[in-house]
Amino acid sequence: MPRGCCVLTCLCLASCFAGLLLGQTAGKAATSADASAAAQQAIALVEQGRCKEALPVLKGVMSRLTDKQLRYHAGMAEARCAMALEQNDTAVQALLQLKREFPTDPEVLYIMVHYLSQVASRTSQELAAIAPNSSQAQRLEAEAFESQGKWDEAAGIYRGILEQNPQADGIHYRLGQVLLSKAGDTGPVEEAKAEFQKELQIDPRSAASEFVLGELARRAGQWSEASQHFARASSLDVGFAEAYLANGMSLAAGGKFAQALAPLKEYVRMVPEDPTGHYQLAIAYARTGNQEAAAKEMALQKQTAGTQAQRPGGTGPGR
Repeated sequence: MPRGCCVLTCLCLASCFAGLLLGQTAGKAATSADASAAAQQAIALVEQGRCKEALPVLKGVMSRLTDKQLRYHAGMAEARCAMALEQNDTAVQALLQLKREFPTDPEVLYIMVHYLSQVASRTSQELAAIAPNSSQAQRLEAEAFESQGKWDEAAGIYRGILEQNPQADGIHYRLGQVLLSKAGDTGPVEEAKAEFQKELQIDPRSAASEFVLGELARRAGQWSEASQHFARASSLDVGFAEAYLANGMSLAAGGKFAQALAPLKEYVRMVPEDPTGHYQLAIAYARTGNQEAAAKEMALQKQTAGTQAQRPGGTGPGR
């Protein structure tokens, strides 16, 4: 092929390619504009209460909206309509997307609490309708009594579940908590302890049961027993930060300051913003002769306590 033809061919190809790119860009702009217009129309429909018409449009255009404010209003409208039409899956997805994009927006947080509580209520009603005699439905009823402080009613339901299924997972733990809550610190501690121990027989990996047994031992001044329970709780659930703190405090209370260092350091690593951890670690360092480390932790304690006190509702250290 003559050289001139090659040049012309290349120029033609370049021109075509540029035209294609311009066409794609224009197409995307048009698509974005169309999506924005459709979203605005759908939001207007929502304001008129026409959710059946609006929701399919909102679901279709959300991924193509680029304007942040429009995404916010469209997301709110989508969640509102999904709740109105009892489309729980769509509502939850819309709420989670809003939370990801607007994590500190007060209205988003309020709507999430409001709508998710509605979803929970609907689901509990569905469970009661589908399987009213199931242990799951009975547990929900018992938990509702707990939230109202009706301890005897809750305990009765939990005991009924255990009569039907003595190996039911988690029920002895709930019953133990009810017994402790029934009369506060003067509650039937030994009866409650027996329930947590029974829970561990059914579920040896119940870190929560180990932790409560540790707390009961700590309240009774049984430092060694408390430490053992807390250590088991943290080994069963390595993310159980409170178990590390409680273990360190129990060891320190029993005079085992050197042993208390490891769990306290782990707690401070996990929850560096809590002044209590720094304070307890400072004491352990001081009692083992490491004054430099103790001074550093006391400085961190003051710093984190000040930061905590500045937050809304902050009260500073308080364990």
